[in-house]
Amino acid sequence: MPIVSKEIPIAEGVVLGGRRPQALIAGPCVIESEDHALALAGSIKDICARLDVPFIFKASYDKANRTSGKSFRGPGLKEGLAILQRVKETHGVPVLSDVHETGQVDPAAEVLDVIQIPALLIRQTDLVVRAARTGKPLNLKKGQFMAPEDMKHVLDKVLDQGNDKAILTERGACFGYHNLVFDVRSIPIMKKLGCPVVVDATHSIQRPGGEGDRSGGDAEFIPTVAAAGTAAGADALFVEVHDHPDRALSDGGNSLNIKNLYDLLSMLMNIRKAILGGES
Repeated sequence: MPIVSKEIPIAEGVVLGGRRPQALIAGPCVIESEDHALALAGSIKDICARLDVPFIFKASYDKANRTSGKSFRGPGLKEGLAILQRVKETHGVPVLSDVHETGQVDPAAEVLDVIQIPALLIRQTDLVVRAARTGKPLNLKKGQFMAPEDMKHVLDKVLDQGNDKAILTERGACFGYHNLVFDVRSIPIMKKLGCPVVVDATHSIQRPGGEGDRSGGDAEFIPTVAAAGTAAGADALFVEVHDHPDRALSDGGNSLNIKNLYDLLSMLMNIRKAILGGES
């Protein structure tokens, strides 16, 4: 049986952890435009509503860690947060995005329901501490360079600020050049820390820098990673979703085509019910 974590409320009707249904954190890698973000959020919400899956919309206002300095980064902090606010108001869904500098934390906290610390910045103590002090739920992405048990030290930094709303995400580990590997053992190892754990099924199959001036990915393996992580007890699925992955401005190679989202969630719901004894 999987380890049961504590529950963390995110918004009305959205709670991660415990024996709750597996939640979905999804959206495009980066905000491409207001119209695109609103349309995609609405489409994902409709799919989740049909399946009764709790949904958090995710999109980055700034991709500060692009392979090439010439790559599209997004609309930026001010405009991006305004777009995420409109997504919240229009569709009534909680929103998540990443912060990259301490100066972004306070304005982001005014809009975001969940503040995410990117994997490459997870050991930046000042950033983690500043985010924790907002009191907001935090999604802490395990660094590609870290063992899952080492996330205890990141979690301690958050708890020391009086914030007990930490969520841990497995997103693959470095495995040679241009490749990541998903170690399914990370899910139960991190769940032993007491927090809800998320399986990131899109970044785990990414090929960083694999396309020369941008990252590639093996999107065909998204269902495999998602199923394995869910069977290991993941409380939520993180997946980048796009209506036209081949035209995505970031991470198209490891994004799930939205036309495949319903079937993927249906499969994962059955796995979640099976491992929790039909109680989810």
